Amino acid sequence: MKIAEPQSNRSLLTRQLNTDLVIVGGGLAGVCAAITAARAGIEVVLIQDRPVLGGNASSEVRLWILGATSHMGNNNRWAREGGVIDEILIENLYRNPEGNPLILDTILLEKVVEEPKVTLLLNTAAFEVTKKDADTIESIRAFCSQNSTMYEVHAPLFCDASGDGIIGFMAGAAFRMGAESKDEFGEGFAPEKEYGELLGHSLYFYTKDTGKPVRSVPPSYALDDITQIPRWRSFNARQHGCQLWWIEYGGRMDTIHQTEEIKWELWKVVYGVWNHIKNSGEFPEAETLTLEWVGQIPGKRESRRFEGDTMMIQQDVIEQRLHDDAVSFGGWAVDLHPADGVFSELSGCTQWHSKGVYQIPYRSMYSRNIGNLFLAGRIISASHVAFGSTRVMATCAHNGQAVGMAAAHCRKLNVLPHELIDAKHIRRLQRDLLRTGHHIPHVDIVDEDDLAASAKVTASTVLRLDELAPSTETVTLESARAMLIPVSAGKIPKIGFQALSKAEADLRVELRTCSRAESFTPDVLLAEATVPVATHDPTEWTEIDFEVELDSDRYVMVCFMPNPDVTLKLSNQRLTGVLSLSQSGNKKVSKRSIQQPPEGIGIDTFEFWLPERRPDGKNLAMKFDPPLNAFEPKNVSFGPQRPTSSANAWVADADDSSPWIELCWDEPKQIERVIVALDTDFDHALESVLMGHPESEIPFCASTVRILDESNRVLAERKNNHQTICDFRVEPIQSVKLRIELEGSAAGLPVSVFRVQVFGADAELVK
Repeated sequence: MKIAEPQSNRSLLTRQLNTDLVIVGGGLAGVCAAITAARAGIEVVLIQDRPVLGGNASSEVRLWILGATSHMGNNNRWAREGGVIDEILIENLYRNPEGNPLILDTILLEKVVEEPKVTLLLNTAAFEVTKKDADTIESIRAFCSQNSTMYEVHAPLFCDASGDGIIGFMAGAAFRMGAESKDEFGEGFAPEKEYGELLGHSLYFYTKDTGKPVRSVPPSYALDDITQIPRWRSFNARQHGCQLWWIEYGGRMDTIHQTEEIKWELWKVVYGVWNHIKNSGEFPEAETLTLEWVGQIPGKRESRRFEGDTMMIQQDVIEQRLHDDAVSFGGWAVDLHPADGVFSELSGCTQWHSKGVYQIPYRSMYSRNIGNLFLAGRIISASHVAFGSTRVMATCAHNGQAVGMAAAHCRKLNVLPHELIDAKHIRRLQRDLLRTGHHIPHVDIVDEDDLAASAKVTASTVLRLDELAPSTETVTLESARAMLIPVSAGKIPKIGFQALSKAEADLRVELRTCSRAESFTPDVLLAEATVPVATHDPTEWTEIDFEVELDSDRYVMVCFMPNPDVTLKLSNQRLTGVLSLSQSGNKKVSKRSIQQPPEGIGIDTFEFWLPERRPDGKNLAMKFDPPLNAFEPKNVSFGPQRPTSSANAWVADADDSSPWIELCWDEPKQIERVIVALDTDFDHALESVLMGHPESEIPFCASTVRILDESNRVLAERKNNHQTICDFRVEPIQSVKLRIELEGSAAGLPVSVFRVQVFGADAELVK
């Protein structure tokens, strides 16, 4: 028994923590920053004011994780972010293809607590900053209501990933709220005059079919008159969760200090909408539905944006400008919403896409006036217009990984964030990010520590793609169809296809490519041909020789233009680096199949050519003469770990039952670590909740990876693999050869590898 005598006052239990990096905010940006920094060797304290991790992705909000893939609704092919956020999304697919947000919570928590160098403080709110001097944070204080404990956390480096920028605000970091005028940065999509309105908050609900009638009595605060919402007729009994992202409010309010008021208004709307669905009589199918869940905290879109040494602007996004200090990328549309949200007469959003993904510079990820403060998540240094793209979660997560690695470099070099901008430091930062499977467009570092770069690479077989064999299925050219294929420098191969017409018809076929490097918007016409299509035997091949020479390896698109009288044969063959597309739109991210912006807003006009999700989206039957030779073994020793200007992969022959790839050196090498990057289909968006996916494992990915030395001794093996990156730490050996054996891609799919990296004991910062 414990008896406490009366006192005039008492102090809270206080714990002192000392660490290398303090991260405030456990959304995806903070999670990926913490995991990355810990894996790179430094101690991290991650402070989260909620009981779960994930922020807007968590079970408390339930927004799907998206970034550059944009629901596969724009021309950003193979654009899923890579690195830690890819690891999380692939794990979520494996465990949770149905999209249960509670399972995602467990995955995020597991990934963090498995890192021994991360101290996780849940239900802990940071509320005070102590500064060493005007430009330097010394410590923060945070309180956990669950264990009634105060934490005083000291560190040389801090990262604000809190969403509203609580640490940056208290520390005095320069920030902005609202929209800049068109004149400030020359942004065509910016308003004529600056204004303070913001993107609002959203709050979602889930429904459940009980199989029996369910009565619904609305709370007294539910919205009485649903017709106050201009789009009220859009509500139905089928949609729930973040499919109703446009239930948004608060853009004309203070989205930080008035969040509770905004939440109450959103609750009124949600319960009013549900009352309408259940009790209006317009939805008899809702009779057996019950309201299973309503969000208790709103998902926030916009509040403070902090200033770094550079600020992302519209032109960086739309023109895909290059930056020497690029450490991440984005690809979501410039996506801005009306300030009145759900009560607006305007469309719920205005989305304008770029022709491909764009780089994000490191200089936008730290404060320009607080020397030891990193910025992560939606608060990075960006104008209101650029923020419309950079704010989405997968992009924020990818940026968070860059911040985590940068923090590790700062600690090991004993420098502040802005001092990493030296070209030598940036190249090392980019190199170490690339080693983790992180993707940075147009950045290909020669890794001096990677022994694979000096190896001779051979393989059991190599795919020479001469044919995508026809199946019995066909597709009618109601809209244009295309094959996106990697071709080598020199003359384009002759292209063969199988077509049948209801009547004698002419079919126009165009060969296109993109005007921008490593992008896939087919805005350049290389050649065209018109061929007759007969009504007889569709098994005959029609051949076209475009007579086009290319000066470099690149992707081209063979486009079959619309003709509803013509059908093309499909193929059941799928393989790495080859895609079938159609000239179409995706209503989730675009209202039309062609982006046609108004004059003068600085946005490009172009067509959308989109893939279909598996199990649809089959390739067109085609022949190539000579065969495509883009799948050589040498591809694994350099270059990006995904298709960009070429397939960048070794692909085995489809008939190879025991595929392997081998690295040989002229003299023995000290080997301690081998990293193998596999194909988990970076074109698949992998939305984390609600939508569901047709498979729990990506069919292109090898399920067994085995590493052998020169005497065929097994050094390491991973079975039942579903992840992109297989990272093997092996007992140090001297060997002149490594063999990598692979098994288990889906039936009929050839095995492929994007990259092999090999490191010895002296490799620098290879954590």
